[in-house]
Amino acid sequence: MDPIRVIRSKTVVMPSTNIDTDQIIPARFLTTTTREGLGAALFADLRNDPDGSPRPDFVLNRPESRGCQVLVAGRNIGCGSSREHAPWALLDYGFRAVVSTEIADIFRSNSLKNGLLPVVVDETTHAWLLSHAGAEVEIDLASSTLKLPDGRAVTFPIEAFARYCLLNGVDELGYLLSKADEIAAYEARRA
Repeated sequence: MDPIRVIRSKTVVMPSTNIDTDQIIPARFLTTTTREGLGAALFADLRNDPDGSPRPDFVLNRPESRGCQVLVAGRNIGCGSSREHAPWALLDYGFRAVVSTEIADIFRSNSLKNGLLPVVVDETTHAWLLSHAGAEVEIDLASSTLKLPDGRAVTFPIEAFARYCLLNGVDELGYLLSKADEIAAYEARRA
């Protein structure tokens, strides 16, 4: 998992509310246990016609969306079934952060554990972002701030342990393994 310090990127805006995990990565793509290649299936049923050809009007199929690392979504992104493949697909596509006023709990947790930064902002900031697709933003994880192009900075909540893991590019298992010597010393003292 790559560490996250500062993300500077233009935004991709999907204003729909209640974007569920089956829209993010349809169930037929859940046959893999690896992350690689899932970006191609991201929003597959929204991005493509039934024959598989790309829909030119879908936001991710537009040239200005290429290379963007920040997805601004409508309220309640990631609702629906628990599916770790959803943050995997977003990451494999190239997103590093998802911004909304509300992010479903399980999706948020899966995102944090896999290196995708969920950013919850207030209604005013969200409305500005929705109406300014392609705006260049800066997300500073250490200070938990999202900076808008006009210099305004808003803070977002994130648990201290999750922030530590993301800043250091380590998941929960990696964190535990980094403490192996301390754990062994503790167990030796208790024996």
